[in-house]
Amino acid sequence: MRARRLPGIEWPDILHEAIVRALDGTRRWPPGVPILVFLAGCMRSIEHDLRRRLAQERAWREQDPTDREGADPERAVAAAQALGAIVALFSGDETVLRIIEGMSYGCSAAEIRARHGLSRTDYDTARKRLRRALLRLDSEGVPR
Repeated sequence: MRARRLPGIEWPDILHEAIVRALDGTRRWPPGVPILVFLAGCMRSIEHDLRRRLAQERAWREQDPTDREGADPERAVAAAQALGAIVALFSGDETVLRIIEGMSYGCSAAEIRARHGLSRTDYDTARKRLRRALLRLDSEGVPR
């Protein structure tokens, strides 16, 4: 029932994600809670997060005039080039590239850390490198 009306999501996807989060430590199993109750709670949380993200994406699309029909192709090309320049800037830094990828999919910091096995310190350090490098770029996207 949790996966109903979630586009592209089936109930096994939510169950498997709940199991993965339990095994990798993202979700902790409290002592005394039956496993079925614990997994059902995890699935409810995952489903809620997926619905929240879908609603957020819909709201962004409604507010973003470039996502509508007749969008400015020049702006889309410029955005793709800017992203390409950022990725090229960090081509040797796998941690920053993983963070950029996670952010592009709308993942939270905790999800990015869990997915790539990053400690909080490693994640924060890489985010600072990313932020500082982006601040050093000029308006043309070239490092100063």
